[in-house]
Amino acid sequence: MANGRNADKRIDSGRMPGGFVALPWCVLDCSAYKKLSHPARSLLMEIARQFVRDNNGRLLASSAYLKKRGWNSTDVITRAKRELLDAGFIHETVKGHRPNKASWYAVTWRTLDRLPGYDFGAVESFARGVYDKEKSAQVIAKVRPLCGQARGG
Repeated sequence: MANGRNADKRIDSGRMPGGFVALPWCVLDCSAYKKLSHPARSLLMEIARQFVRDNNGRLLASSAYLKKRGWNSTDVITRAKRELLDAGFIHETVKGHRPNKASWYAVTWRTLDRLPGYDFGAVESFARGVYDKEKSAQVIAKVRPLCGQARGG
C-alpha cells in the first residue's frame, strides 16, 4: 500500500470463506449431464469438490472417503461411479485393489495433471470433454473436408 493503488480495494463480504466447486456451464448444459441419475450427479459434485489447482487425477471416490461425507451405500456409489465413467465425466487414472488401495480419478472438463503413480496408459487414454459427445461430433465434422474437395488452394 506504499503506492496507494490498493487503498480503495474492498474485501468481498458476499462470499463465505473457503473453497468452491467450479463446474462449467457447458458440463451442466450438455445432454449427457441431463441424463445422469441424481446419485451420479451428487457423486460428481463430491469428486469435483476435491479438485484444488493441481490434483486432477488424484481425486477419490472410495467408500471409505465418501462415508465421511455422508454416503452409506457401497452399491449406490458403485452404480454412480460406473455411470460417470460410462458418460465420460470422470477418468480412472489408478485402478484400486484390495486390501487398501483406492482408485484415483480425474474430471474430464479440466486437463489432466501429470502426477507420478498413474497406471500405464492412463495419461494416453485421457480425453478432455468426452462427456459432450454431440459437441465432439460437431468439431470432428468441421475438421473433415467435404467429399470431393481437395486440400489447399
